[in-house]
Amino acid sequence: MPNLIKRLPDSFRWPGGKRVAVIFNIAYEAWSDGQAPGIGPMGNVLKPGFFDTNAHSWASFGLVRGIHRLLNIAEKHQIKTSIMVNGVICERDPETVRRLADLGHEIINHSWGMDVIPVYFDEAAERANLQRNHELLERTAGVTPKGWISPRGTGSQITSRLLAEAGYTHHGDVNDDDRPYVMEFDGRRIVGIPLTMDVNDLPTCIRYGHGPRHMLEAFKDTFAAMREHESVPLMLDVTAHTHVLGRPAGAWVYDEIMGLVKAAPDVWICTRAEMAQYVLDNTP
Repeated sequence: MPNLIKRLPDSFRWPGGKRVAVIFNIAYEAWSDGQAPGIGPMGNVLKPGFFDTNAHSWASFGLVRGIHRLLNIAEKHQIKTSIMVNGVICERDPETVRRLADLGHEIINHSWGMDVIPVYFDEAAERANLQRNHELLERTAGVTPKGWISPRGTGSQITSRLLAEAGYTHHGDVNDDDRPYVMEFDGRRIVGIPLTMDVNDLPTCIRYGHGPRHMLEAFKDTFAAMREHESVPLMLDVTAHTHVLGRPAGAWVYDEIMGLVKAAPDVWICTRAEMAQYVLDNTP
């Protein structure tokens, strides 16, 4: 547990006095060799012990086509995104990982693979996974990751402390606030930035079975509620997975949402790293 948690007051404002901040996430994900997502687009789970070739092929689309389509949309709007990258992708497609950094997007450490979840580890194994992926991303992308998000947003009970000790400035394994907050561990501070599910393609399209247009409508309603019915500082992150919204059927929604946010002069568009640094600089 942290020694101290410092939450943002209602009077807090983002740069320029803006009250609402929006982050665009891209989940660039893969599974370890021989592993596949637990569930695929068919929606039913195979018998235990059988490799799900359908789910594996579906998820692999993200590395083949999805990441490039979403990157092109971000470049069209000149928006820098926060991209969750599994370490295994550095071995499978190092050129693209380096391109993400060259384009100025934030690289977020997302564990080795989507099947490698910190909550399953003891402390030594969790430290090793963190360091392994940190060094691999740093070497491949040419930048030092400052942010972490666990697969399925599920860190262990000590993940926040280990990240703070490793010099990370932020992580997304929290959902207990609608604004970021500072966690302190023996004098080391790290910002918890909620990974919200309000506008996230994976639960919207895969878990609940809605079409991509539903995510656009959910965004419009949420965005309007935040700007028109609230008076406190808020953040909203819009998440697209390369193997879900990276397809033509859904990518247009990410494009549309970016256009709507860019047209709103009262909103701060930022990366998770930029938000974390601003919070740290403005929270005593």
